[in-house]
Amino acid sequence: MTASTHVTVTADAPRDADSPLLTYLDDATGDRVDLTATQLGGWAARTAGLLRDGCGLTPGSRVAVLLPPHWRTAAVLLGAWAVGLAVSFRPRATAGLPVLEPGGDLPYDAVFVTQERLDDWLEDVPDGTHRYLVGTGPDPLADVPVGWLDWSREVLRHPDVAPDHAAIRPTDPASPDGTTYGDWGAIAREMAQMWDLCAGDRLLVDAAEHEQPLKWLLAPLSAGASVVLCANLDPAKRDARVAAEQVTRVL
Repeated sequence: MTASTHVTVTADAPRDADSPLLTYLDDATGDRVDLTATQLGGWAARTAGLLRDGCGLTPGSRVAVLLPPHWRTAAVLLGAWAVGLAVSFRPRATAGLPVLEPGGDLPYDAVFVTQERLDDWLEDVPDGTHRYLVGTGPDPLADVPVGWLDWSREVLRHPDVAPDHAAIRPTDPASPDGTTYGDWGAIAREMAQMWDLCAGDRLLVDAAEHEQPLKWLLAPLSAGASVVLCANLDPAKRDARVAAEQVTRVL
């Protein structure tokens, strides 16, 4: 397990509600998105509405998420978990190998995938009743194949206020393999403690090195830390990035 690295910085004041909870950067394209807790919660609420009201999914429905570390991935995951869905997250191509989870050979209730993975001959994209493409660039997708919908457009049909739903129990499955919400929460908190993450910390994460959302999303959020998620991180710019973003921990 990779431990976080402590970085000494000067912090004059605690972060307020207007400070970003999640910052997404791409050193290759120059893309940058800053989301406060309210803004990220709004995108998650829209996704929850899409899945519950748009797709008719209910607690226990199975969702496959084939997305890289990204702010939109955070919105999809948090939205799915907000309505009690069981999420299968696959960071790498499956190359036709069987998915070793209960019902892995059956269609999912919803599938989220990038255009790149949909077109990759190494990728075995699972079938789903509701199928969404999720772009990783700043603009809506220009070309959406028949049978697929653009998440960035469809999600805007739903309000950015979390829909009412039945309370999620810690014993409910958060993933198709039976891992519960309570299990994932405990693992996230244990990981945050191992990294000595605290409320107010700002964690820099290299997206290419840490693809699992347990590391770049759940663990820091469980500790009250904010995240700087950087795709195509340029090692030569790391120190400058740490200073500019007031980073206190590097993963």
